[in-house]
Amino acid sequence: MVGLKLFNTAGGVSEVIPRLAEAEADVQDLIEAHMETLLGVRFLASEYVIDCVDGGRIDSLGLDENSAPVIVEYKRGTDAGVINQGLYYMAWLMAHKDAFRNLVRDRLGGTAASQILWSAPRLICVAGDFTRYDAHAVREHRRSIDLVRYRYFGNDHIGLETVASVTGQSAATQRARRRAAGLPPDRRQDGAMAALAEAVDEALLGLGDGVTRVQRKQYAAYQRLRNFAGVCPPQQTKLLVYLKADPKGVDLVPGFTRDVTGLGHHGTGDLEVQLRTERDLERAQDLFRLRYAAA
Repeated sequence: MVGLKLFNTAGGVSEVIPRLAEAEADVQDLIEAHMETLLGVRFLASEYVIDCVDGGRIDSLGLDENSAPVIVEYKRGTDAGVINQGLYYMAWLMAHKDAFRNLVRDRLGGTAASQILWSAPRLICVAGDFTRYDAHAVREHRRSIDLVRYRYFGNDHIGLETVASVTGQSAATQRARRRAAGLPPDRRQDGAMAALAEAVDEALLGLGDGVTRVQRKQYAAYQRLRNFAGVCPPQQTKLLVYLKADPKGVDLVPGFTRDVTGLGHHGTGDLEVQLRTERDLERAQDLFRLRYAAA
């Protein structure tokens, strides 16, 4: 169990007994109506018909905060076929990039279509429950897969709980490949900042289960089900981390934390954290943990 999110469609706090939906379509309709809030995904299409011999309809298509394609499949209860069904659709999607690109262009414009991150497509399976075999099965695949359990609370609330989240590569493998692709220490422009950036990467990936690192050209995004942090390449004397947090709820410290609401920057989040030393990283750990838990 990675985390529980309660989303209130009417306001207030729910205190009622959780239940399953009356029908699968009820879950789909609710999540599609609030997809960006619940999953951090911009909604593109519902019941998307794919053109292939066996046919089929993708429940929901979207684009996440890092511009990665997202397929969302729903089941009212427990259904062992939801993962394989979603992977079938993902294989079709990756073989028909033009169709998805055209859909993004029609819905979100040409700029969004040109920035699609094809290296990190995602499958999100939302169901009443999953078995331990499901959680094991996703770890055998090379795709990013999230298994999300839902529950209704009364008529106005839905809870989402991440049961398993897999990137297709272990965090250790990702780090090893990044190091292998990097410059030797004696050729780095600033060894101290490079070391700090690596320590921040280790800290964010080590916050708990289900953390995914997605590399964009201008920043690295760290996500659970949604982005919770973004790290920009090291500057000469500091490293900037952006957290998805309301700066009004944080005691801002000049030179350490800053409200960047409405200010243009790479990455996701309105709270900027400026790191210059390992001690700054230690100070930032509580902020990191809070944003991880909220994601």
